[in-house]
Amino acid sequence: MRIRRILTATAAASAVTGLGLAAAAPAQAAEYSSALKIKGIQYDAPGRDSNKCSGGNTSAEYLTIKNYSRGNVNLKGYVVKDAAGNTYTFKTNHTLEPGDQVSLRGGRGTESDAKNVAYRQNCNFMWNNDKDTIYLYKPGGSRADVHSYTQKANDRDGNGYITYHG
Repeated sequence: MRIRRILTATAAASAVTGLGLAAAAPAQAAEYSSALKIKGIQYDAPGRDSNKCSGGNTSAEYLTIKNYSRGNVNLKGYVVKDAAGNTYTFKTNHTLEPGDQVSLRGGRGTESDAKNVAYRQNCNFMWNNDKDTIYLYKPGGSRADVHSYTQKANDRDGNGYITYHG
């Protein structure tokens, strides 16, 4: 009886595939169905790290988030987080048109639709120079995108920048 059930299930799966219907995607793949994705990260600011608010280079360390959809996306409520729990929440309306991107930088400044930049209001570096994990969450708390990196494995040219989605 067990063999017949397996064969029946296999035949049903073949029939579904033959009709061009796909089985449900794995749960992990669903996180990449978001309109917004992490395009890349400058995890190591050029030069010697200096987290001084005046004269430091934390604003040279940034994360780029891009709208890959065909519609506008408001960033308000999206959250960026690292492995250590450092977070940034987009607090104001900040609309990205299709193909637009925003740079989330360290240092002080404002969220600006005009320049597509947001500042963390914190002069400490968020991203580790050796390895880290970047999480992007939708306003409701579901994961939109996630990437882990190590300097050795992901930054072969050593320039401190890694591209995830072109």
